[in-house]
Amino acid sequence: MTTDRRNPASARMLGDFLSKRAAPLFPPLELERLRVYLLGLLARAERVPAIGRGFDWSRIAAAANVDRDLVIRARDVLRPGLVVLQREIAKAPATKRAAAIAKGRRPATIKPATNNVASRTRGPRKAIEPFPEPTAGAWDDPETFHEALALHMRRHRDSCLHLCRAILRDGETLEKSTIVVWRSGRKAPRSVASLEFLQRIKWRYRLPNGYFKAKLPHRARATTGHVLTGISGAEQRRLAWHLPDDFAERPIAEQEEILEWVRRVVISGSTEFRRYQANAVKLRYAVRFATLQSKKPQVASANDDEAPLDETDPDLLNGTVRAPPALSAEMTELVGFKTSTLTALGYQRRGVWGDETAAQKVEHLGLMFGALAGSSRGAVRGHDVPLRDLTFGLLVFPVVWDWYVQWRERRRGLYTAWEVDMLRVAGALTGPAAGWITQTPQLAQRLKPIPGLVTQLDIEAAQADWPAACALAHAHTLARAKEIQRVARVHRDPFEPILAVLEAESPAGEYRRIADEIVRLMPDARRYSKSRAEAVRSLLLIRLGLHLGLRQRNLRELLICPRGRSPTPERQLEQARRGEMRWSERDAGWEVLIPAAAFKNANSSFFGGRPFRLLLPDLGGLYSYIDEWLADHRQRLLGRARDPGTFFVKTVKTSSANAAYDQNTFYEAWRLTTQRYGIYNPYTGRGAIRDLLPHGPHNVRDVLATHILKKTGSYEQASYAIQDTPDMVAKHYGRFLPQDKAALAAEILNKVWAA
Repeated sequence: MTTDRRNPASARMLGDFLSKRAAPLFPPLELERLRVYLLGLLARAERVPAIGRGFDWSRIAAAANVDRDLVIRARDVLRPGLVVLQREIAKAPATKRAAAIAKGRRPATIKPATNNVASRTRGPRKAIEPFPEPTAGAWDDPETFHEALALHMRRHRDSCLHLCRAILRDGETLEKSTIVVWRSGRKAPRSVASLEFLQRIKWRYRLPNGYFKAKLPHRARATTGHVLTGISGAEQRRLAWHLPDDFAERPIAEQEEILEWVRRVVISGSTEFRRYQANAVKLRYAVRFATLQSKKPQVASANDDEAPLDETDPDLLNGTVRAPPALSAEMTELVGFKTSTLTALGYQRRGVWGDETAAQKVEHLGLMFGALAGSSRGAVRGHDVPLRDLTFGLLVFPVVWDWYVQWRERRRGLYTAWEVDMLRVAGALTGPAAGWITQTPQLAQRLKPIPGLVTQLDIEAAQADWPAACALAHAHTLARAKEIQRVARVHRDPFEPILAVLEAESPAGEYRRIADEIVRLMPDARRYSKSRAEAVRSLLLIRLGLHLGLRQRNLRELLICPRGRSPTPERQLEQARRGEMRWSERDAGWEVLIPAAAFKNANSSFFGGRPFRLLLPDLGGLYSYIDEWLADHRQRLLGRARDPGTFFVKTVKTSSANAAYDQNTFYEAWRLTTQRYGIYNPYTGRGAIRDLLPHGPHNVRDVLATHILKKTGSYEQASYAIQDTPDMVAKHYGRFLPQDKAALAAEILNKVWAA
């Protein structure tokens, strides 16, 4: 350790100060570097780097080789010690300081990162007043950044060269032309170095914190200058939008408070179910069917069915594995049976699965097989069934179903409608006439004993009389479904994330504020074309969701027919089970047409075999945003990827060239929109609605139905907004009406007392 032998008392005092006051704020290695550097200054009688009347924290950090953000965060703690150190150094004779400088012991100057176009300003550096007095007189605050910069430069009589030299420190570089293009509006600060220069301009003109950043054309860019210690780059990008402009200047305790609030409310959503879900996804226990599921299939070779299975795979310990070939073949046969137009000769069938239903059932059955295969020694607490012994034939044993539903109850703490639905699926598969398992007796040949569940005697009995075994399973699972339905509880309230909206007098009007917030924060298309495109997409998500009230599948699969092209024939749309947005020459507007077959409830009385047809209103600039999206932004986000033909497309990146949304990515796009523009953030002032939580596209249907129900009291009219029946609306949304009905009745009765 470096010490000053001529002044041991000062060195000891400095060491005590750092160990007691600064140690909690720095890692041991960083603290030791800072200690060595400051003791070196004391030994050489060199002054602490300063700027104006304060310390130059950036130069201190660079010279000590310590993280700059750590030093800036700890500046309030370090300042008293450095003031004392400065006094001790000042007591040294002038000849000693001069000798130290003459020997070249002054710390080397470190150049900070700057813009690529930056270069050293030429000409001699002269003393420039740090805080020039502005001209007298009132002034109007401009809305844009470049106008505000030009105004305050005029008020303080600063030229571009004069201002450039005033904000530079020794060893830094900045081109005068950078200030010129900022003032003209051709460019705006974006990099970390540029935002640092912008902060100094704010100090020079004595303006409020965040004054210039609030006027930048893209607010998100103004927050990316934050460097969060100990946080990955991906999480930093996710958090950046939600941090205040002066985040780095706030005390550490306040920074931690802000980060905790953003993670809890904005990122995860502070509901009991979300917390359970966040923990549950850490313990995966699914069997994945690579040929049927699009969720990151684990493929070990070109042909997954021929890939060798390694049963020592560490994934087996938490239950996430690739389906063995025999089980994968059975699942493929089941899906073909339930989705094909015609059944195979000799088979009977009741009901058909659509693509969405088939994907859901594959995932749910995969979870069941994953639970059986999961290790009993791990956190999943599975049943250790070898992968090679998994087969749909196990589903004929009531004891297997009892184990599974009780396993789920232990894991979650309660029974839900999920278990009821699974038991009903089991009842359908083992039905006496049309059940797929009942009609597939060869499944019995793959059965193997499972300790604690299925014995050899059970297998022999099932093989001897397969229809009887299926009939027993059919009766048992349907009886269990009724028993569980009586005690099933709702694990999550689907309305909880948007209760702040549903409880408002005008739910749709309250939700519309999200669209208004997107417009308010819309980036400048000339400077941030990609960000503008994504913002317009977010706006159209909210607008079309509020106007159409569609389920997320119908909305994300909505095709687009640009102006001037012939619309797709209705029969072709019916075969594709998709809708289309097209320009109607007759009505001079954008029309949405969706065949009834494309809807989940196609056979309900609402449709009566007729398609859904709606002319979008040209209100709030909707048509101009649609035209802007189709003319430029949509293709910009597509890049070189194949056009899926849908109205909404993803932002194509090198890691994912597919531009079409699926169920998960569309949900995340909507959730991101509500996180950025919907949830009110008390630390930034952005966000439209207090107490809102992140949610998906389905909730917009809740908003529309509740709004009409509150305004009219009619279940029938509310059902029109979401293409459903009055009974369904009464079942799901009736909870929001009784209090309003009681208020209407009370208003009439209260007139008796007012007379």
